[in-house]
Formats: sequence, C-alpha cells, structure tokens
Amino acid sequence: MRELEGTPRAPQDGRVAVVVSRYNTNVTERLLEGARQCLSEYRVPDARVDILWAPGAFELPVIAEVAAQSGRYAAIVALGCVIRGETAHFDYVAGEAARGLANVALAHRIPVGFGVLTTESLEQAMARAGGAAGNKGYEATEAALSTAAVLADLSSAPAPRSTRAASRD
Repeated sequence: MRELEGTPRAPQDGRVAVVVSRYNTNVTERLLEGARQCLSEYRVPDARVDILWAPGAFELPVIAEVAAQSGRYAAIVALGCVIRGETAHFDYVAGEAARGLANVALAHRIPVGFGVLTTESLEQAMARAGGAAGNKGYEATEAALSTAAVLADLSSAPAPRSTRAASRD
C-alpha cells in the first residue's frame, strides 16, 4: 500500500505565484508576510516566486487564471480579506472569489492555496493575519506546497499493471 500525504516542499519544476489583494492592505500585507515566511522555511528561492497584486479579492481569480494558463507555476497562493459590512456585497465578493479560485485549480490541475479571509470584523481579520489565530497566509502557502507535492508524486508514480492482461482464463 502506498500513501501520498504531500509533505510540503519547494516544487522541483515551476514557480510559485502569490496573488495578493490590495484591498484591506493592512491585513493582506500581513498575510503576505506569512506566505513569504512559509516559502522561506520550505526553501523556495525568492527567484522562483512572483508576487502578483490584484485590486481586490474579486479580481484574484482572473489573475490566478492567467497565471495558471501561463504554465510557469507549480502552485498559486491567493491572499485577500473580505470583511462583512451592512450590505450583501460581502456575500458576492467572498463567494465569487472562492468559486473562481476553485475553478482555476480544477480547470488547470494546479494547487491554489486559499488564503482569503472572510470575517465579521477587522479584529477577526487581524487575528488571522499573524495574531492569536495564526497566519492564514502561511497556512494557505503550506497547503499549496503540500498539494503540489502530492500532484508531483502522482505524476511520477508508475502506472499500475493491467490485471486483465495478466490473467488468461
């Protein structure tokens, strides 16, 4: 029995794209610090990391899509922060960011670390961007590197032998 658990590591081939929302930069810059820390700890060279800035969380998927299409990246990390307000705007932005990023991952078979905070308040966001609740930028980056490792292991795994050809009734 073989188990592939995806120990995070620097991708052997390709770069890592970190797509960061400029909206709520007091939060997203802290998420980016966490992502940079994770990349450093797993020895991903700075020369193999691209930081791509988006105006807001809603625009993260389109930048991730073009990055995935380029074929240059082994993993993408999306960082953003959507704080609930008095209107339904939060639901649309948060939902479409999540849906769009999931679509990129599935359509291109590339890991997309989801580091988009969806919180009720700035205090909750700050707690998740390096405060008491950790740094979700770090966690999203670690998840992307882990997933990239599993995908790399799967693509290098030998194909199973056909049981039909082996049995001759």
